Amino acid sequence: MRFVIPALISALFFISCNKDKFNTTPSLKFDSVNTKVLNKGEAIRFNLKVTDEEGDLTDSMFVFKVTRNCTNSNNNGKFKIPVFPTNKKLDVEIEVAFAYRNNTLGLPAIWEPQCANRNDSCYFRFVLRDKAGNVSDTVNSPEIVILKP
Repeated sequence: MRFVIPALISALFFISCNKDKFNTTPSLKFDSVNTKVLNKGEAIRFNLKVTDEEGDLTDSMFVFKVTRNCTNSNNNGKFKIPVFPTNKKLDVEIEVAFAYRNNTLGLPAIWEPQCANRNDSCYFRFVLRDKAGNVSDTVNSPEIVILKP
């Protein structure tokens, strides 16, 4: 009996934590980026983790480039999420990728530095909207330096 109470408390804690993992509003978490210094001809790949109760992630991803040293380089884009098989309690990792002056990769072009003789020191902000119009939390990448070509 002495071990039953702690076991029940542990089980309830595990169930309540697991239950909170999935919500109607998509949950977005930054996981990783393949580089923090981007050169001409390279691609940058952001990995994000997403959970959603209904699994209806078929709308849009909003990406904002926020530049610290050259506001002319700030930019944003809305990207359609490709259709993929989904089910309730969706728990996936997605990749958002851009190419820097490299048309052969088949990726959207990244927004280049716009100030003369300056690299961009920036971060990227991501927001996800599901089919029902629910908007995820906003997540930021670490600082990225995009080298001027």
